[in-house]
Amino acid sequence: MKARSAAFPYLIWMGLFIIIPLGLIAFYAFTDKNAAFTLENILSVGNYGGVLFKSIYLAAISTVICLIIGYPLAYALSRLPEHMQNFCLMLVMLPMWINFLLRTYAWMTILEDNGLINSLLVSLGLPKINLIDTQGAVVLGMVYNYLPFMITPLYSVLTKVGPSLTEAAQDLGASPLHVFLRVIFPLSMPGVTSGVTMVFVPAVSTFIISKMLGGSDNLLIGDIIDMKFLGNSYNPYLGSAISLMLMVVVLICMGLMNQFDDGDKEGMLV
Repeated sequence: MKARSAAFPYLIWMGLFIIIPLGLIAFYAFTDKNAAFTLENILSVGNYGGVLFKSIYLAAISTVICLIIGYPLAYALSRLPEHMQNFCLMLVMLPMWINFLLRTYAWMTILEDNGLINSLLVSLGLPKINLIDTQGAVVLGMVYNYLPFMITPLYSVLTKVGPSLTEAAQDLGASPLHVFLRVIFPLSMPGVTSGVTMVFVPAVSTFIISKMLGGSDNLLIGDIIDMKFLGNSYNPYLGSAISLMLMVVVLICMGLMNQFDDGDKEGMLV
């Protein structure tokens, strides 16, 4: 009885901020202005297939880059003395204390035509390069903003992989590469899965980064949804249908990652 009472506030929270909003999205996605059932919104989602593919593509690239950068950083962080780990972890999380919009604005001043990088190139007698309003700028913004989401779960898992395991593998004749491939990386897969999910999900649905760093030529699916709800092309019915499609894509990606993680755990037990 006490357990049910303790769970009651969480049930209210889920109902107000998860179940009811999802129900409204589903309702608008399958209705028209007269509240009549229709599939027109769902069928119209196919017109934005190219934008969705670009969003998945750029989010996947950003996730891979975050993993490549974040894994060695998390590993090095987990091998530091404990008092240094807390300090370095604070440095990793420090950018997150600054407003997301301000961090993106800062990259605009760095990448724009008269920004810091191009001003430096001009001072060196080199020509300016186009950095802003490109897909590369969008990926850079994603990596910068979401890298801590990759490092944190990796660090929490790698700290549990004690040095005694690697020493035992080395005593059995394993090279450093085999120690990483056979011991460290398999044991860190839960952190890899969590990190990939925590980076990919916000990256594939972002709209501020693409709007500020990508320009009008690099709109992502999040920008389309934003325009359907708040922009000049106001159409909450189509916006709900696109949101529902994006939700399904995210759930499929998360399901694939969970399956991969489960398979890896089974392989570790053999």
